[in-house]
Amino acid sequence: MKINATTKMATPIEEKVDQNLKTRTGMVMISDGKSKPELARLHLSMEMITIQRQDTSTPAPTPTSTTASHPPIESKERMVQITRQKVGGLGLSIKGGAEHKLPILISRIYKDQAADATGQLFVGDAIIKVNGEYITACPHDDAVNILRNAGDIVVLTVKHYRAATPFLQKQLSRETPESDNDATCAELKADEVWKSANNSRPVSISSEPENRWIDLVSVPLMMAYVTRYIYGTDKLRPNAFEVRGLNGTTTGIIHCDDLAILSQWLKYITDNIVGLTSLQMKLYNRNFPVGERIEYMGWVNEGVISNHISWQSYKPRFLVLKGTEVMLFDAPPLNVAGLQKATVAYKVYQTMFRVVKESETVDSRQHCFLLQSSGHEPRYLSVETRQELLRIENSWNAAIVTSVIKLGRKTFAVSHHGKTGGLTLDWQQGFSLTEGADASVIWQYKFSQLRGSSDDGKSKLKLHFQDHETRSIETKELECQVLQSLLFCMHAFLTAKVASVDPAFLSSIQQA
Repeated sequence: MKINATTKMATPIEEKVDQNLKTRTGMVMISDGKSKPELARLHLSMEMITIQRQDTSTPAPTPTSTTASHPPIESKERMVQITRQKVGGLGLSIKGGAEHKLPILISRIYKDQAADATGQLFVGDAIIKVNGEYITACPHDDAVNILRNAGDIVVLTVKHYRAATPFLQKQLSRETPESDNDATCAELKADEVWKSANNSRPVSISSEPENRWIDLVSVPLMMAYVTRYIYGTDKLRPNAFEVRGLNGTTTGIIHCDDLAILSQWLKYITDNIVGLTSLQMKLYNRNFPVGERIEYMGWVNEGVISNHISWQSYKPRFLVLKGTEVMLFDAPPLNVAGLQKATVAYKVYQTMFRVVKESETVDSRQHCFLLQSSGHEPRYLSVETRQELLRIENSWNAAIVTSVIKLGRKTFAVSHHGKTGGLTLDWQQGFSLTEGADASVIWQYKFSQLRGSSDDGKSKLKLHFQDHETRSIETKELECQVLQSLLFCMHAFLTAKVASVDPAFLSSIQQA
């Protein structure tokens, strides 16, 4: 089968099913943000991201050449770097596979395409590794998929099998269909040259010497922070990103060939970080009852106000939604006790969450939102992706429901027609106004009866209710000295009611 340029991105469902998608290896360029980027290998596991460089004792892949040399006489292992072409991909076809008890053999090299341009790959070469990962135990179709998804810069570890070369070349002259791998493998195993060369030992590929790649730095992904922005600013790095870990380590600036490759890396790394963070949340939540559990944990960036330039810089903050509180930390809480040490903590039912529209952003930062708690200045925050913003938004509404149900009811001191009273928001009963020492109920309405409200931004509030029987609108005028607190709490109760009755409806509103 020919390996073409098509790269298939795995869906989230596929990643959950296919355990192999938890790891990925590819060639990238690395820099410190100041000096010229250098070639390195990026290895992603479920829990770690590692920057590697080639061992200087190992011969590096030689520059590409358009002139093909002769196949190697001795079957030593070689490392060959290929740059995938937009048309033709890697420019080679393979036969064999573990299901046939055969190596993955290069059966054809297409003239003037990527593999041919190296001058170092030949029909009869067995592919041992792709970007440092063994494929010797892979079935044919799996090997095809690995090669297709190996990135634009692919390093193959190969070993030449002279016994297979004449047979495969004969197959080419016969124009055997490329897709007929089973028939080709059966004929190869029956070929006298191959049988005589291999009947004294099983078909196998020896291990390559250790330390081909040396680890430069490893960054744990648990609660790690990945960003495309130049640190502390609103400026995006072109086709580059950085991963920072809890232990203070950083990958440095990882440069990718194009935006598509960058997007793939960001997705794989972010998925692993989110998976590990979700696991940590579950471990923490074992210590809390239902109404006090964590709904969200993750990194955000907060705009830091300067005396001279607004939003001049951004500071990483770790956001936690837990029970009735939204908390911001300078560093992630490493244990349950650490959750008590938030830099900032607000009550969810007294706080407004609002996504900032693109037309309203203050600079080039994308995916921004506001948190404003009554009596405090609003906090301007941003995340790296729209997906992460939606995760926070959905978690916020879940936290609103939890917070309001746990609170149950909240009463605010108000005046109504010059008389002192109390306006109560009750999860079960709705709005009610009481007056006098005996707290007599003057009027009462369900949340569903509210048709609108207006205020003067200071203390005066008008609530417009619809009577169930007459369908007429009744307006109630109130004064409250903590009007903002009342409005935020009222918004929380109404949001919780909608979310608890029809979460899908609420979700559709958020994504519209």
